[in-house]
Amino acid sequence: MRRHFRLVEERCGMSGSQMWVLQEVQRSPGIGIGELAERMGVHQSTCSQLVDKLVAQDCLDKRKKTGDQRRVGLQLTERGHEALAALPGPAEGVVPEALAAVPEVVLKTLQINLAELLQHIPGKDEKYANMPLADMVRNNEGD
Repeated sequence: MRRHFRLVEERCGMSGSQMWVLQEVQRSPGIGIGELAERMGVHQSTCSQLVDKLVAQDCLDKRKKTGDQRRVGLQLTERGHEALAALPGPAEGVVPEALAAVPEVVLKTLQINLAELLQHIPGKDEKYANMPLADMVRNNEGD
């Protein structure tokens, strides 16, 4: 995983989680931050911070939605398209891609077994519960 996310960062100049945001916006132009957070499995405030960084880097635009001026939709900019063109594989990482290919019964068994495993991990840190995997791997490279 570290190798994949390092390669993403080298080629695109952004973290895997930032690239995942761009990829989701490319899949669903005009998506809102709430739906984006749900798709990524992260807290809305975490997603909002990722989006704000990408807006500051001129990779995303926030646009008011036509029907509801209080809601914002996200659009890729030219720079966002360029970053995605350099992407060497799935932005969300190789594990979610592999999990998507596994049969449902295997996923259910895996979930049961991982839940049991988590019960026995000493010193688990809940601050990572809503962090994108790409950020978690990058933040722990020195460990």
